[in-house]
Amino acid sequence: MTGTQRREQLITVGRKLFAKRGFDGTSVEELAAAAKVSKPVIYEHFGGKEGMYAVIVDREVQKLTSAISDSLSDGGHPRAIVERTSLALLEYIETNSDGFRILVRDSPVTQSTGTFSSLIGDVAVQVEHLLAAQFKARGLNPSMAPLYAQMLVGMIALTGQWWLEARKPKRTDVAAHLINLAWNGLQGLEKDPTLSHTS
Repeated sequence: MTGTQRREQLITVGRKLFAKRGFDGTSVEELAAAAKVSKPVIYEHFGGKEGMYAVIVDREVQKLTSAISDSLSDGGHPRAIVERTSLALLEYIETNSDGFRILVRDSPVTQSTGTFSSLIGDVAVQVEHLLAAQFKARGLNPSMAPLYAQMLVGMIALTGQWWLEARKPKRTDVAAHLINLAWNGLQGLEKDPTLSHTS
């Protein structure tokens, strides 16, 4: 086995273990045993489990970011953009369940980027520009677009986390219901919303 093949084998093994047990619940000994190598091989390729974890997270973030960015950049009607983005996240979850489990778990304290929450924050920033333009066109306050972007992206992301385990209904039905709530709710936005039942 070449060095590159060994590295890929270790990443595959690490991905499965980190998805199942999390970062803290996985030891270098377990990684080595599952890959049928000695501990020094892990250290040689990654410097330790932290390095392996960082490589795995980075790959998953790139996959998910690429899928979501493509769905946002294709343009079109705002509803179509929300539909594509919802489907992109759900398709990633369906085809990369272990990777998604790793992204939504707590990251080690030393990891400040590449977390699911930072990724979702980045997506929300992209969405807020789309929403600001729509708000302006509809006579709504565009300065509230960042808040709505966080709500919209958060709704989709949390539904994705729930669906990771539930897996019912099917992906397209989940996306359709997300769009139903998001789009039909957005259609009736009030210009100056207030709470009607406050204490």
